[in-house]
Amino acid sequence: MNNNIAAVKLREIGKTENFLASSNLKLVTGDCVIVERERGSEYGIVASEPVALLEAAEGQPQAAQPLFRVIRKATPGDLHQIERNKNKIKELTDTCDKKIQEHNLSMKLIDAEYSFDRSKITFYFTSDARVDFRNLVKDLAAIFKARIELKQIGVRDEAKLLGGFGPCGHGLCCAKFLKDFKPVTIKMAKEQNLSLNPTKISGLCGRLMCCLSYEYDVYKELMAGMPHPGDKIKMKDVSGTVVSINAIKRTVVLHLEDGRQIEMEYKEKSKEKKAKE
Repeated sequence: MNNNIAAVKLREIGKTENFLASSNLKLVTGDCVIVERERGSEYGIVASEPVALLEAAEGQPQAAQPLFRVIRKATPGDLHQIERNKNKIKELTDTCDKKIQEHNLSMKLIDAEYSFDRSKITFYFTSDARVDFRNLVKDLAAIFKARIELKQIGVRDEAKLLGGFGPCGHGLCCAKFLKDFKPVTIKMAKEQNLSLNPTKISGLCGRLMCCLSYEYDVYKELMAGMPHPGDKIKMKDVSGTVVSINAIKRTVVLHLEDGRQIEMEYKEKSKEKKAKE
């Protein structure tokens, strides 16, 4: 029997992983499916159109271990079970919060979720320090009669889980479509001539906004050869000090000796030289 490779986002919070799917199982993006896991079964959402196994393997290194399988599309009964699990989340978090206080642990509970078959419960938390939660796990396992996993996450993961709206007015990128967090540096903001005010370039998580990286490569290319604020240059028989630049328009604003400021198109980047002070 021929197999396809299907990318499936596990649960609401889990990662996107590849699974083997029978070619007879017609899957499209957005389908809810039941998949195999190390222990028991899990549910997830098909994240992209499945591709043939041979096509997916071309140019890719051999997998270290066999892939798990997509068992079936979620049935109405499966969907009812998933909804029941979601409705139990408040009970899980309330109980866990109470136990955290009883054990006087320095941790902040963010979210919780059941596996599809309720054999496992995962609790997500943040903490500024290492936490010994072994006794907490024992208490929770005794209460819920399931395997317990406590997973420490960072502030960006917290924002991804809780969601919200960025200063652009749209939902957070991390909560909507970003799969992985890539490094974001202050250099990216400088290259795009953005204000370095932390409140302007930081996201809800308190870290630099992920979107700073989206146009960085384009700005880096456009900025090549452009002068910098403070440079003294001469253009078309006009000398002045660069006040600001616009990489998209390729213009500069010059402060002239007579106090005027003018905006000029910057063309001859390879020939122009800085005027002597």
